Amino acid sequence: MIRITATLSFNDVMAISEDLKKIEVGGVSVSKERGRGKTPPPEVHAGKGRAVFTPQFSQKYIVKVIVSEKKEEQVVEIMKKKSRRGKIMVEPIIRAIDIATGKEGEEII
Repeated sequence: MIRITATLSFNDVMAISEDLKKIEVGGVSVSKERGRGKTPPPEVHAGKGRAVFTPQFSQKYIVKVIVSEKKEEQVVEIMKKKSRRGKIMVEPIIRAIDIATGKEGEEII
């Protein structure tokens, strides 16, 4: 099993989710975080005056998917195609257990 995590600079989550459904990827976790990367966040106009500042951190969208190794390339390609900017990380999952049923392995994803 593989965990694929995409950290996105823009909200491309729905486009990714829709294409993942087409290849029968069931579970997708999405969260919002604040972070800093190479590209500075957009400037923000403060108040009524002309004051402008660049925030230290910007909004990021995190998409996590756990899939079998067979679907790894398909998922990565979907994330690359449907995202405008961000990073994709791929990690192995050593063991997965369903708490309710006690089942283990790929049958729980």
